[in-house]
Amino acid sequence: MVETFKSLLSNAQEILITTHKSPDGDAVGSSVACYEFLKACGKNPFVLLPDTPSQILMPFLNGVDYGFYEDGFDYSSFELVFCLDYNHTFRVGEEMSTIFEGLKCKKIMIDHHPEPSSFCDLTISKPDVCSTAQLFFEVIEEAEMLSKLNTKACESIYLGIMTDTGSFRYPSVTAKTHEVISKVISNGVLPNKIHESIFDQNTSEQLKLRGFAVSNKMQLIENSPVGFMDLSLDELNHFNYKKGDTEGLVNVILSTRGISIAIFMMENQDGKVKMSFRSKGKYVVNKFAQKYFNGGGHKYAAGGMSELSLSETKDLLLRHYKELL
Repeated sequence: MVETFKSLLSNAQEILITTHKSPDGDAVGSSVACYEFLKACGKNPFVLLPDTPSQILMPFLNGVDYGFYEDGFDYSSFELVFCLDYNHTFRVGEEMSTIFEGLKCKKIMIDHHPEPSSFCDLTISKPDVCSTAQLFFEVIEEAEMLSKLNTKACESIYLGIMTDTGSFRYPSVTAKTHEVISKVISNGVLPNKIHESIFDQNTSEQLKLRGFAVSNKMQLIENSPVGFMDLSLDELNHFNYKKGDTEGLVNVILSTRGISIAIFMMENQDGKVKMSFRSKGKYVVNKFAQKYFNGGGHKYAAGGMSELSLSETKDLLLRHYKELL
């Protein structure tokens, strides 16, 4: 794997970095780390995002040559593509996925989600690793190229690991995770600054929305370890919702005593319902998300999307939630 990685890298100068739609901390973190690494290698990288991340993540893109996908994007000059934090082309969105039809250059996947598809020339897939950011670090470490990771790259790796592990509290965190964290901290990362930049940026409207959601919208199913929350578009608009404002609400449900399965649902502008699933202990959510809600992901953390109305989506959940038990 390492020799193939080095060979593909050595034969390319113009390199495209891609990640999934609605980029989260791991997507942004691994993309920026990859960008900084490639710059240090003397390459010309460009980060292409399917859409805008939440505002709290945007500062990590400062100094990065990046853009958002638009029809007519010219990819003809790229000699290599990194596919980070996704393992199926549909994860970049229907529009951006069309570029893969015309790409003739080599592609490298680095991802930690299960069941990867085979659209890349080199697939580095390890579902047991907590984040793509950690896996990216491990690849660079195995390639004996850690000297190419500057402080900004290491900050981005820390961001990816921190956000994809719920601040290091998910079962996916291992001794290796902490070993990687130790190494990036030794390279100048200030953990408190990254935590503050992500978790201490609430606006009054965000806090009011979260308070409303917990007080009025959280439902715990009686005699069951299942809790859920649903927010309509009208409710979101009442609090001037911005992308990222509901981040972490699914974990609030999961933190409730007696709850081991949490589902969060919110209505999007297009009428579709975005869903987040979290679990702990013996309960697994990814297969359920895949079966009923066009989703998937990890055993204990998955996503989904319903094309039904919010009330119909909730009814479907209530009809079948016992399959999670």
